[in-house]
Amino acid sequence: MSDRSIREEIDAGRLVIDPWDEGYLQPASVDLRLGREFRVFQNYRLPNIDPKQEMPHLTELTMADEVNPFMLHPGEFVLAVTLERVEVPIHLVGRLDGKSSLGRLGLIVHSTAGFVDPGFKGRLTLELTNLTNLPIQLYPGMPISQISFSELSTPVDKPYGAKGSSSKYQGQEGPEASRYFLNFRRVLPSRPHSRRRSDGK
Repeated sequence: MSDRSIREEIDAGRLVIDPWDEGYLQPASVDLRLGREFRVFQNYRLPNIDPKQEMPHLTELTMADEVNPFMLHPGEFVLAVTLERVEVPIHLVGRLDGKSSLGRLGLIVHSTAGFVDPGFKGRLTLELTNLTNLPIQLYPGMPISQISFSELSTPVDKPYGAKGSSSKYQGQEGPEASRYFLNFRRVLPSRPHSRRRSDGK
């Protein structure tokens, strides 16, 4: 979608980016700023990561501000969050990408979480990684990512967060830890028992 189409969706109230500042509107995307909350991995607390288990002690929430920026160390991986809250209507899908200038400094903004589903409401989690050999200082409020939008052929029948869906992060306001373990709690269809052939013995 172009800047004109994005502005039209914002003005009509169908697409929400809050707080909205048109100064961050790009030709085909909107810059999103870094929030204050970071979720840091405490690797010494657990011997390994088990996606099947809830691990509340794996990460720890910390805060930063303009005076005390967050220091992302070489090779470190942390979760952060956008300052803006985003609400995507059911006829659009969003894509989150990093800023080119920050990528040239070795900062990766997301590993896999670049897809923003139709119906999503909340602040977006950022998966930050420092690829360099030097620490990178991250300041809350700095433009750190950009979101673009594509219009779907039809509005979706089952948007993100709908009743009965497996949406795990609807309405999130901070960098939420992984809830992948919920996938193992879904009731899986039972497999029919294979019938053994009798050999007469």
